[in-house]
Amino acid sequence: MPTVLGSVRRLLMAPTLADVTFARRGFPGPATEVTRRLEAVPQSVICGFEWGIDTRDPWELERRLALVDRELLGFAYEGATMACTILDVMGPRRGTRTRDLLRGPGAPHLFLAYIGIGFAMARLPRRFWRHVVPDLTGNPYHPTMTWLAVDGYGFDRAYFDLDRWVTRQERLAAYPWQGHGDYFARATDQGLGRALWFIHGARTADVAGAVRAFATDRHGDLWSGVGLAATFAGGADAEALAALRAAAGACAPDLAQGAVFAAKARSHAGYVPAHSEAAMHALGGRSVAAVAALADDVAVRAEDAGRLPAYEVWRRNVRAHFEPADVGHDR
Repeated sequence: MPTVLGSVRRLLMAPTLADVTFARRGFPGPATEVTRRLEAVPQSVICGFEWGIDTRDPWELERRLALVDRELLGFAYEGATMACTILDVMGPRRGTRTRDLLRGPGAPHLFLAYIGIGFAMARLPRRFWRHVVPDLTGNPYHPTMTWLAVDGYGFDRAYFDLDRWVTRQERLAAYPWQGHGDYFARATDQGLGRALWFIHGARTADVAGAVRAFATDRHGDLWSGVGLAATFAGGADAEALAALRAAAGACAPDLAQGAVFAAKARSHAGYVPAHSEAAMHALGGRSVAAVAALADDVAVRAEDAGRLPAYEVWRRNVRAHFEPADVGHDR
């Protein structure tokens, strides 16, 4: 049974399923089968959030999430992680719900779960942000991939305030995430790039035009976000994705890097839908299995990253494998 306090938190902090439809958000373009399928992504996040807020027993939360279609399961874990993060920050058991979720059933969905933490950040005062990431010491992707929380924050801001962050192209205020406040805006731009894929309903020409409308120095990170969304969420066929890769031009390695992170997330979760495999081939010329191995091969530890975030060094190492002379060959 849902708790009264949990229900109040849900009503205050979560949009309804109708709130995240493209029509309600004012996104351009007609409703299509693709947009309806893409709308299922944020709706899955909301379902996961509502279950996470209202469910007292971790076993029951896991069982509810297990009912979600495998293609959408990671998104439901995003929402559940968002809920656990908010409950941890607002309650006395700081960090324990989120930690237990991500060390338990949420472990295969860690990459998307970090994005869910970013959704929580969008609804919490910044003074609470230092408490949102649980201690997952021992996990090879922690804390490097916690930058995906910042990505999630950027996605949320763009999705729910199109005019400010996309039309007017304002930049989000910096925050010293992992001590790298100067990198914060770049990580939020990756999330904004993901949002552009949804905002334009996976219409690749419109997505490319939206990226080009931003300042040139933001293009690489925006294209990275586009590649991640196109590969993980899908929505475009091989011909459209080939056109997207061509439109990225000099930023094609950034597009491929985003696709690699999506492929790694799908592989880590143990389920790779056909559209993710097709997108990885179209945007990077390699299989999901090949790039998942590549991502692990070029990962770096924080202590070896120097003055840059380990996350950015990792991204650079991946991009280096997709320079023009190298694209199109499986490894």
